[in-house]
Amino acid sequence: MNNKELKELTKAEDQVMQILWKLNKAFVKDILAEFADPKPAYNTVSTIVRILEKKGFVDYKAYGKTHEYFPVISKSEYSKFYLNNFVGSYFGGSFQKLVSFFAKQNDMDVNQIEELMKYIEKDIKK
Repeated sequence: MNNKELKELTKAEDQVMQILWKLNKAFVKDILAEFADPKPAYNTVSTIVRILEKKGFVDYKAYGKTHEYFPVISKSEYSKFYLNNFVGSYFGGSFQKLVSFFAKQNDMDVNQIEELMKYIEKDIKK
């Protein structure tokens, strides 16, 4: 699936995907067990997983009537898509504007900005 086919996840869908990315594969009961109290209803989680399947984020292996779900979109692939959409929507597609905004909002000094730049450069070289 290419990024143009990806759709942004709702908050509930994102919560389920975060769990599936963590577990790699899971039955609905396993996903439900990862939620903090008060837990959503089993049917709610089941419905969200089926929606994620229709959106192309998860697939499953059937064991009779039971399905074991697994992500088909990686967390890093979705993160890249989401960040690009976010930067496009709020910062006109400019990562420089995003970093500038971040630096101002966090009242970063020159040393902190230099550290951030070193981290980014090191990450780019990988």
